[in-house]
Amino acid sequence: MNVTFDKIDNVNATLTVSIEESDYQGKVTQELKKIGQTHPIKGFRPGHVPTAMLKKLFGKNVLVEVVNKDVYDALVGYIEDNKVAILGEPLIANSNEINFDADKDFKFVFELGLSPEINVTVDKSVNIPYYNITVDDEMVARQDAQFAERFGKQVPGDEVDAKALVKGSMQELNEDGSVKEDGVKVEKTIVSPEYFRTEDQKALFMGKKVGDHVVFNPSATCDGNIAEMASMLNVDKDKADVKSDFEMVIEEIIVLKNAEHGQELYDAVFGKDKVTSEEEYLDNLKKMISSQLVNDSNYRFSVDAEKVLTEQAGDIQLPVEFLKKWLVRKEDSKFTADNVDEEFEKMVPGLKWQLVKEQVAKQLDVKVDEADLKEAAKVLAAQQFAQYGLTNVPQDALERYANDMMNNEDYRRNLVERTVETKVFDAIKNAVNLDNKEVTTKEFEALFAEK
Repeated sequence: MNVTFDKIDNVNATLTVSIEESDYQGKVTQELKKIGQTHPIKGFRPGHVPTAMLKKLFGKNVLVEVVNKDVYDALVGYIEDNKVAILGEPLIANSNEINFDADKDFKFVFELGLSPEINVTVDKSVNIPYYNITVDDEMVARQDAQFAERFGKQVPGDEVDAKALVKGSMQELNEDGSVKEDGVKVEKTIVSPEYFRTEDQKALFMGKKVGDHVVFNPSATCDGNIAEMASMLNVDKDKADVKSDFEMVIEEIIVLKNAEHGQELYDAVFGKDKVTSEEEYLDNLKKMISSQLVNDSNYRFSVDAEKVLTEQAGDIQLPVEFLKKWLVRKEDSKFTADNVDEEFEKMVPGLKWQLVKEQVAKQLDVKVDEADLKEAAKVLAAQQFAQYGLTNVPQDALERYANDMMNNEDYRRNLVERTVETKVFDAIKNAVNLDNKEVTTKEFEALFAEK
């Protein structure tokens, strides 16, 4: 067997695998013997099937299988042994013609897309801006208000406000406003004007007190959603398609009383006795917001780092035609001859950055191990809990959640990608010269508006 590598240009090459009968004949004979010993063939005992019959029945299939495996092993072995950096996967050349019926010696020609050489320098000579977002009093007050509401309590109220729950009885009305004798009557129900879909229906309840009568249209509050209507009217879904107005007598109003500053609120937000005074509470709120904003700052840094380093890499040559051909030929590909040109253009910036990023990772010796994945999983778990207002989750709960993520194949793949990305940008941040800038949230948002 002979393997030859021919470089066409900097990003294209062919690799030819030549295989002669003597390279594969022994393996074909051996495979045929195995078939004769393991496959029941009518009229013959296992192991006593004539070689000629085995060749007639299975010869071509075995030949194809053996030759293809040998060629594949030779192809992959050459690429790995010679450290040939390729993009996509090798493609059998269209001009390659193989005749397993007539030929005994075969030549397989593969097209290769070569990864271009990337030259970037990541050191203190490189300047990249880093935007630190200032936490102002307004942001602290807004976060405080959110926690006060989240950890507030529902108590009886004097009148209906925007977030009140209204309890009472309802009865269906005729078009003239009179009570419909055979209409729907509800003894006990609850409505929440906050979630009404129309402002005019919500306004009918605002400021009302216990004992007041409110005429409204339940169907209009929920766009006629049958499930919501059935719940509001306490009827089965098949009886819930009611378009009439109803009169509701308010029997009880439940309002949300915001939590006040004090140890109970401090413990709910930060954990038992972690904060014991209003000054500490507000200071920790500021630190919390600042910590959350670091993610935004880091994201902006990744945008700027990608731009700076890609520009430094210069004109990156790609094996464009090879990659288009590979995309179209891929199994279950979404690409066709008609759309590949347009779609490939969209992929080019991301592909170029991927090549630059791989070079940077190699230059800065970025590696990811199990400990990195575990830590990333815990951070992701904490972020997901925080979305539901759970800011003080015990470490053992985060540990369990992180383990579940790592044991899930899809989550693990995502974790690897996120962790590599994070470690690369952390390494870049430590290696380059950071041009630190203090900005307000509005100034920070304007950076993206400019782009």
